[in-house]
Amino acid sequence: MKKVVLSCILLGFAVQQGIGQHAGDLSIWFDKPAEQWDHGLFFGNGSLGGIVFGGTDRERIVLNEESVWSRSGEYKDREEAYKYIPLIRQLLFKGEYEQAEKLARENVLGKRLPSGTNTYQELAELSILFEHQGDISHYVRTLNIKNATVGVFYEAGGVQYKREIFSSAIDKTIFYRISASRSNSITALFALSREESKPGIFLTGREITLEDHLSEGKGVRLNARLRIYNTGGTLEQTHEGIRVKGADEVLVVIAGATDYRGDDPALSTKQALTMAGREYESALQRHLEDYQALFNRFSLDLGNAEVGNLPTDERLERIKKGGVDPGLISLYVQFARYLLISSSRPGSLPANLQGLWVEGITPPWNADYHININIQMNYWPAEVTNLAECHMPLFDFAEKLVPSGRITARQMYGASGWAAHHTSDVWHFTTGFGEPQYGFWPMSAGWLGLHFWEHYQYSGEIEFLKNRAYPLIKEASEFYMDYLVKSPVTGYLVSGPSISPENSFVTPAGNKASLVMGPSMDHQIIWENFNQVITASEILDIDENYRKKVEKAMQKLTPPDIDKSGRIMEWAEELKEAEPGHRHMSHLFALHPGSRFNWRDTPEFMEASGKVIEERLRHGGGHTGWSKAWMINFYARLQEAELAHENLLDLFKKSTLPNLLDVHPPFQIDGNFGAAAGVVEMLLQSHAGEIHLLPALPKEWPEGSVKGLRARGGFEVDIAWREGAVSDMEITSLLGNSCVIRIQDKIYRPSLKKGETIALKDLQN
Repeated sequence: MKKVVLSCILLGFAVQQGIGQHAGDLSIWFDKPAEQWDHGLFFGNGSLGGIVFGGTDRERIVLNEESVWSRSGEYKDREEAYKYIPLIRQLLFKGEYEQAEKLARENVLGKRLPSGTNTYQELAELSILFEHQGDISHYVRTLNIKNATVGVFYEAGGVQYKREIFSSAIDKTIFYRISASRSNSITALFALSREESKPGIFLTGREITLEDHLSEGKGVRLNARLRIYNTGGTLEQTHEGIRVKGADEVLVVIAGATDYRGDDPALSTKQALTMAGREYESALQRHLEDYQALFNRFSLDLGNAEVGNLPTDERLERIKKGGVDPGLISLYVQFARYLLISSSRPGSLPANLQGLWVEGITPPWNADYHININIQMNYWPAEVTNLAECHMPLFDFAEKLVPSGRITARQMYGASGWAAHHTSDVWHFTTGFGEPQYGFWPMSAGWLGLHFWEHYQYSGEIEFLKNRAYPLIKEASEFYMDYLVKSPVTGYLVSGPSISPENSFVTPAGNKASLVMGPSMDHQIIWENFNQVITASEILDIDENYRKKVEKAMQKLTPPDIDKSGRIMEWAEELKEAEPGHRHMSHLFALHPGSRFNWRDTPEFMEASGKVIEERLRHGGGHTGWSKAWMINFYARLQEAELAHENLLDLFKKSTLPNLLDVHPPFQIDGNFGAAAGVVEMLLQSHAGEIHLLPALPKEWPEGSVKGLRARGGFEVDIAWREGAVSDMEITSLLGNSCVIRIQDKIYRPSLKKGETIALKDLQN
């Protein structure tokens, strides 16, 4: 009880200091500094951001800029590797898996680059040494999600200190203000550095500039620049940095840039600081208007548990011990939207494995773009939670893969169209490399194309379909048309050589292998791609002859199948799994994010999908954050509300850091986005031709509301519920399309004009 009272006092102090009225429900906060970087508080404007530790005597802020990439080598396609593909196929059809993999490894796949090359890295680190009198008390460190601001508040020697930081997309700079309740109380030393490198650091007047050129001149040139404005007190340069003594208030404005897009980074940062100026309040107002125009479109209330105003890490610990806190789940979803807005804006690079945020120069997996699920999962909540603009960087990135993908299709497979494999980076390589278990998977083009199609499904933008979506998905289909071959066993078309991503099986000789002909996920992706091409060409009234060829191939495509145990088959034949609890659930792509499996059209495959998940979990599956997030979406699609909720709580218990970031381990941001999408999928589904309200509502959320959801077909949806049933709803047609609404077992087919809204009472009359 004492702890709860103390927490309320601390939060009350922080609110008084400026957190804002939404501190309780839309803030992540703590009563102590972060001890490690991935426990810090993250902020960003899509391109420029950082991580706040919140130390009192020494503050450390890791600065990130999206294009800080090394470039020590290139992944290249093996020339004429396609000559070996027919022989590999013959070996695989004969079941000679070991020989096929040896041939693929030695003659088709490219070589892995040395560790640490082509890596996303931190921009710089800002270190601030404070001089305080007296002990620290009333400490609060907070991220206000509604305002996209980070604050640190405490008292020392009777003086109340307040630090506030945000990254402005409008001003393209970071603003960091330090203030105190007593005049002449701020004394601090400011310095810039960069881990494990020897950058040039320059002090000019009230500015500190850091410059570096990565990979011995092969990577980007970067520039980090900060300018310090003091009100009261004095400012002087030292051999360590710039020292401010006895100030009333200090404002630090920070800019960061590289030459990734051909700009002069030093000129870019200088211009950014000049344009930003030194007016904190007006900059904050511009920031709020810009950020909240996106954030405020959506709200979620799952009900609040009796937890009081506890720090976020303590709320999470209560869940781990079996407590109930639906309010923390609402916060988690909004936190994911905050992270997406902060790491993916129009014109920026897409969110990578860690979004925008890394520490140091050797992050896990190079913090690159894994395109065999991870980058796609980052964007699962974009359309449905009303952040379609934040989806755009993924489209830009995918389109830039196409030129390289054409070369890969030709060199590796002797095929037309374009193909991409399991990973890429900002230099847009597409080749398969490394080991067959992860590298021999040329299916990313189809999965990325699904995102283009989904954006059209939600927006109805014909110009987007015509000029961006259709060209990309059509060219992906051209590769698949050449890639598919007739199986000598079944007579159906099969893909291959390929894998079920990162999984393996036991060969008849007792060895582990991954490479096969006809893995189920391939055919599910190809089916979705072909269906998109056919539908889009009909909508656009183009390419009739090509459409007929795709229709013919689609009819001959290997259909999904169920094995003797009643599960969806992962491979073309029943092979023994080497890892029954594997983290990837690739053969359920047609359940989610695909739409071929649904209760209306394919109930037998829905039941078989449930058995796949049950067996995976029984053997320890879902043990990584992103994998558990996928489970939530699967169970939501299966309309298994309690199992979806159980897996959500499991993610909180096993794969969530104290600041609500997802942990693989280590930290990986896709789980945040995937789990948030899963929560929304429990409340609304529109993939099966109808707007289904509350398809997987668990009993733990008996009352609540959600506003600003988007549904396929061009609809905006608000829902309220009591005692587990819809109590109110409003659906607005943004395009005037036909509307089918499902509430429990009842179907409604209202006729809505563009801009017209229908409420629950209108359906019931």
